[in-house]
Amino acid sequence: MMQRIILALLVVNTLVAAGSAYISFQVLSRPQSASAPVVANVAGESGEAAAPEVTADPGEAEEYKFFPIEKVIVSLQGEGREHYFVLDLVLQADIDTDNKKLQQIDPMVRNSVVAHLSSMAFNQLRSMPIAELQTSLEKVVQADFASRQVIQPFAHVLVSKLVVQ
Repeated sequence: MMQRIILALLVVNTLVAAGSAYISFQVLSRPQSASAPVVANVAGESGEAAAPEVTADPGEAEEYKFFPIEKVIVSLQGEGREHYFVLDLVLQADIDTDNKKLQQIDPMVRNSVVAHLSSMAFNQLRSMPIAELQTSLEKVVQADFASRQVIQPFAHVLVSKLVVQ
């Protein structure tokens, strides 16, 4: 009698697991509705990727190009020892922006970021949320471009990686 109950529970449990797997598969494999934005990456030259940005009107998504600026290293003194921050940044630019323009401004963006972060205290920088750091860096870089009267070929500065040692 006990074996039959265990067998019945095993069959019911198997059917429930199979049913939930089937339902999950059906829900996840449905095409996205018209109200949901479609996001797709398109590989560009030199490893940059372009993806449409989600806008208020889902019928008119804009495409952007992302240009990486890797390994911006900043050294800061803190409580008896030196600390290192390694940042990977990404510049968000219009899809039509020339790759050469983005490559040419790489040193200027690096200089702006290093100059700004080097002036901060270790504890201040360490406790800063990523969103606040990203906003701060974007403002500093934009101000630096404006003060040097250089055309800014990107819209936003994004922090893609942050390592603290």
